[in-house]
Amino acid sequence: MKREIAENPLKGLALAVGAGMLAGLAGTVAITVSQLIEMKLTDRAPSTTPVKAVSKVLDIKPTNKTNREKVSQEIHWTYGTVWGIPRGIMSMVGLQGWPATLLHFTTIMGTALTLLPKLDVVPPVTEQEPKAIAIDALHHAVYALAAGLAYDAIDERD
Repeated sequence: MKREIAENPLKGLALAVGAGMLAGLAGTVAITVSQLIEMKLTDRAPSTTPVKAVSKVLDIKPTNKTNREKVSQEIHWTYGTVWGIPRGIMSMVGLQGWPATLLHFTTIMGTALTLLPKLDVVPPVTEQEPKAIAIDALHHAVYALAAGLAYDAIDERD
């Protein structure tokens, strides 16, 4: 099978993307559970950041609160699943295991800390409470660990 992939890079890319999306889905399940537990412990309401960000990027807005919550969940699941693709690409270039998981986490967290403030949906990191940053980092670490473990389980390397 590996020889076939080496002879057909598009097949390798398709397998990396597909396995990455499955890993991203596993990561999204994990971060969702992590967030539900944290919201229960801290009495925090569900985040509307996903829908706010997409509303700014695509210039669309849900028509009411129920739709906003539904669309926010759809964005959460899609965004998390798609974030698995870079994990697959990392494997294609030889980065695997814990180093790939660490880079994946760093990339995801770095994107959250830079992109969301640029979209003006969260304050810059310098204006956020340390506790909020730590909780966000914990959730993203849970995602990266789950996605990494799932990807490594799918990507059987000798």
